[in-house]
Amino acid sequence: MEIHMAISQTEKNDIIKKFARHEGDTGSPEVQIAVLTADINALNEHLRANKKDHHSYVGQMKKIGHRRNLLRYLRNKDVQRYQALIQALGLRR
Repeated sequence: MEIHMAISQTEKNDIIKKFARHEGDTGSPEVQIAVLTADINALNEHLRANKKDHHSYVGQMKKIGHRRNLLRYLRNKDVQRYQALIQALGLRR
């Protein structure tokens, strides 16, 4: 049985390249939110297939809360960057 909950390192690197604000950027809110969104989407797929896995559900809730806090921070700091990011990620807010 194979378990694929988290995104692979190559997927993560692609996301970082796409959303980085400068070379070597891994810590900007955009990058963190994009990586968390990919993780959350992967967990959604896992939880759809494994309805009784409540441990992953708790982890998913923590990731969603972290992403919400980062989105709030970015919205307060720079509304244009915030709007561009939610548009790029397809988040409905």
